[in-house]
Amino acid sequence: MPASPLENTLENPLALDNQVCFALAIASRNVIALYRPILEPLGLTHPQYLVLLALWEESPRTLKGLGQTLCLEPATLSPLLKRLEATGYVQRQRRPADERTLDITLTERGVALRAVAETIPPRVVEALALPLDDLMTLRDALHRVIAATS
Repeated sequence: MPASPLENTLENPLALDNQVCFALAIASRNVIALYRPILEPLGLTHPQYLVLLALWEESPRTLKGLGQTLCLEPATLSPLLKRLEATGYVQRQRRPADERTLDITLTERGVALRAVAETIPPRVVEALALPLDDLMTLRDALHRVIAATS
């Protein structure tokens, strides 16, 4: 009879298959790869898509606020925003009253892209071929992991 996962963990706590970090890394890479062919025709990368998701929830946002929401440093976020601005999806503008604050706003083109983007989550769910309830349970568990590690 094969050993249970708990027994394997106790027998070999360093077994690769027993590592949460390994499972998260592989799952993350594989799920993000599902997005690539969906986002490519829109001229978007997955990180750019995440920026747009945040802006579709609230626009304008400050660079600092957007970075906090996405857990990205300004040095990582700025090149993403420059590319999104070059594609015409967002506009970056310094506040006249406080030039240290950079506001990020969706353009009309960025707002219009939301209608196309609404088709993306169902396509990813279909590609995963997992019950929606399982995916929502996983998402909730991952939010608990994020909270525990923040």
